[in-house]
Amino acid sequence: MKAGILKEKDDSRVALLPENIKKLSGDHVEVMVEKDAGAGAFFPDHAYEEAGAGIFLRKRVLKEADLLIQINPLTDEEFRALKKTTVVITMLNPLAHAERVRMLSDLGLTVFSLDMIPRITRAQAMDVLSSMATIAGYKAVLDAANQLPKFFPMFMSAAGTIKPAKVLVLGAGVAGLQAVAVARKLGAVVEVFDVRSEVREQVQSLGGKFIEVEGAREDAAAGGYAVEQTKEYEEKQRQLIHDHVSRSDVVITTAQIPGKKAPVLVTRAAVEAMAPGSVIVDLAASSGGNCELTQNNKTVIHNQVTIIGKSNYPAGMPSDASRMLARNLMNLLQLMITKEGVLQPDFNDEIIRGACVTHQNEILNERLKSLIK
Repeated sequence: MKAGILKEKDDSRVALLPENIKKLSGDHVEVMVEKDAGAGAFFPDHAYEEAGAGIFLRKRVLKEADLLIQINPLTDEEFRALKKTTVVITMLNPLAHAERVRMLSDLGLTVFSLDMIPRITRAQAMDVLSSMATIAGYKAVLDAANQLPKFFPMFMSAAGTIKPAKVLVLGAGVAGLQAVAVARKLGAVVEVFDVRSEVREQVQSLGGKFIEVEGAREDAAAGGYAVEQTKEYEEKQRQLIHDHVSRSDVVITTAQIPGKKAPVLVTRAAVEAMAPGSVIVDLAASSGGNCELTQNNKTVIHNQVTIIGKSNYPAGMPSDASRMLARNLMNLLQLMITKEGVLQPDFNDEIIRGACVTHQNEILNERLKSLIK
């Protein structure tokens, strides 16, 4: 079998590292790597060659590989040009791209989406979303600290006492909890809002203060994500968040609902109530943003408040981001490739079936199947 590793477009990360090539080659897999695929993450072509891979142009990898691995999805044109037997592993974000899923099903391609891996205990070692969210939470706080015209920690000196910065984190998923941990290590006072009451202990264990509105809808089947709330709850939530945002020096927003526009938690009025020099980092920018004034991949200043709309912090930390992704991917590939080097995914395995978007002109993922008619 031939496995192809492709170079990412507008992204410095790479799906697999030279050290992973040795393991795949040991499983009797011929590995084709697109030229300069790892260069942005500081893994040169010669390192892949020394590990046993061949370096080729993209066109040849796309044409010959039986298994294609890329973090970001191929273009529609590239998908259409693949041979029908090709298996693709990528991050498709299928809940937000129904038309593309239908196209892949019509083409008869077998496509696995890393962001659809079930969030169950057995799949934790394959959870790329958690890996990348860890980086996002870490980098968001550092970015905010760099932009804030104040210290994060409290200082006591002959010049007097400097009060610690107040940080508000909206959403206590992996990114949010990492943000809490980093902000606390930097000495800030941290408050956290989340509709899911079960994260209270995690927040408190990291030194954060948990704030909430009673009466939130929760759904254990949502995989750790928030779910849509009632209008009455949303109004109470809006007022609570407004009050805490207005008193914060830094706000980190992380709340997203898969397949839907991110909920607006920080209104224009809340931004205008913040002190000049305050900073908002919106990690939900790519899905609309949690702040009403967020612009994706842009930093805007409104009423002297800096609003950073950035959803892909991991791409800015490509070396370790690639390392984490590669470990997740290798754990998934172990379920799909036999010791003889044969690609043989077991579609009765809940991880494999959950991650599979399309196979033999059928949409396999049950959640997708119910959403895409």
